[in-house]
Amino acid sequence: MPLSGVVNGSTPMSVPGPTTQLPSSAPSLDLERYARQTILPTIGAEGQGKLLNSRVLVVGCGALGSASANLLARAGIGHLTIVDRDYVELSNLQRQVLFDETDVRDRIPKAAAAAEKLQRINNDVVIEGIITDLNAGNVERLASGADVIVDGLDNFETRYLLNDVAVKHGIPWVYGGVIASYGMTMTIRPGSSPCLRCVFPEPPPAGSAPTCDTAGVIGPAVETVAAIQAAEVMKLVVGDIGALNTSLLAVDLWHISLDRVPLPALNPSCPTCGRRDFTFLDNATPSQTTSLCGHDAVQVLPQGAQKLDLGELRRRLDPVGDTTANRFLLRFRPTGSAHELTVFPDGRAIVKGTTDSTQARSLYARYIGA
Repeated sequence: MPLSGVVNGSTPMSVPGPTTQLPSSAPSLDLERYARQTILPTIGAEGQGKLLNSRVLVVGCGALGSASANLLARAGIGHLTIVDRDYVELSNLQRQVLFDETDVRDRIPKAAAAAEKLQRINNDVVIEGIITDLNAGNVERLASGADVIVDGLDNFETRYLLNDVAVKHGIPWVYGGVIASYGMTMTIRPGSSPCLRCVFPEPPPAGSAPTCDTAGVIGPAVETVAAIQAAEVMKLVVGDIGALNTSLLAVDLWHISLDRVPLPALNPSCPTCGRRDFTFLDNATPSQTTSLCGHDAVQVLPQGAQKLDLGELRRRLDPVGDTTANRFLLRFRPTGSAHELTVFPDGRAIVKGTTDSTQARSLYARYIGA
């Protein structure tokens, strides 16, 4: 499939597309496409022009990220960058709206599959799918030029990193999280609203919070939170600041409840927005291993820049196991092993069949190399 806007690693590459301006020079086709939302006085033709000239970064393209990206592409966000490190699996299809069984069969990375689908949905917009692990070494480059950032993440450590870069560079971002039938979201405008660390000063201790592995998740909860996130992005872009969510909004789709938790005032003692101590961003060496939500798997991230030749690696691994590959990744299952390694050209690997980081590093060193 044509994926000219998809890259491995963290160097973006754009899909060439039309430059569309509203209202003065918009072709009738564009007006027709967005007619049902430009009727709204809060958007109008002027607001649609702002949407078409905006840049939004979606970090994580699982459940929340894929649902948000789908809504934003259809709304006419002019430049949409989607960053994700993972590939599509069968268990994703229950709630991750941009993927299908073909993506599962072909082991397509989520960023690649999402970019291809969204470009078919709306060719007015530029879609970048970036297959990489967001970390302290690349987050500022990936966020550069973004008007808004959308949180589609599945772990707290990276959310605090995202908060650091957003506050440092004054980029609004929309937090979101879903577990079971429950979700929450809040909109963070650096300098004008409390940041993530004002509300939650520290990430929860490892193992203390439920995950989709232990508590499950339903699609309607995902879609609800993603819809709120996408609406908040649109309000930020068109400049309707008075309509923004100013609370920590919590919703339970099973028990049909919605609560607004008032946010604290800006905290001058907050390490991030008060003292401007960017602890997570300044940690230039990311964690070597990360447990992945929903996978029974561990990601292994080697230190330093890597560039693997997947063809050569496949030739080396063929004699000792089963290998399959496409241009995005290589999958390897050692003979007689219950483990599976999915290896990316940047040297990153997802080791499936274990939650033990030591075992994951050992398997990586054994088959890929230290």
